[in-house]
Amino acid sequence: MNEKSIQTVCILEHEGRILLGMKKVRLGAGLWNGFGGKVQPGESIEGGAIREMKEEAGIDVSDLVKFGVLEFRSPKRPLIEGHFFRTDSFTGTPTESDEMRPEWFTRAEIPFTKMWSSDLYWWPLYFHNKKFRGSFTFDENDRVVAHELAAVDTLEA
Repeated sequence: MNEKSIQTVCILEHEGRILLGMKKVRLGAGLWNGFGGKVQPGESIEGGAIREMKEEAGIDVSDLVKFGVLEFRSPKRPLIEGHFFRTDSFTGTPTESDEMRPEWFTRAEIPFTKMWSSDLYWWPLYFHNKKFRGSFTFDENDRVVAHELAAVDTLEA
């Protein structure tokens, strides 16, 4: 597959808790994840992350900081280029949508066994406030079969 999908993931961390969403439909259904999705034509990547937080969790976020860029390869779907953001600035109350059910977790409570298998690799860098770049290759059952991941000083192209 030669197509590439530009997508976002946004992690909201506030007062020692992290907001994750239980994906209810489509890719990743049944897994906890940050909030995000495809960047729309004519939309900035950060703008896509802000829009997705509003659509999926009903909240307005600001002051986003990009902390990672990952490529995801799978025999089942086009190449995904994921842009990862973090923030602690939001207004509103997280609310369930058709796509996601939000829930707050402490760092110790994050349900890694019910998340994408690639998350085990990059979350430790997130916890240490490190920026990163990398790639993950999944098999037909969405298990990681190969990966490259490195902490970087900058995410500029």
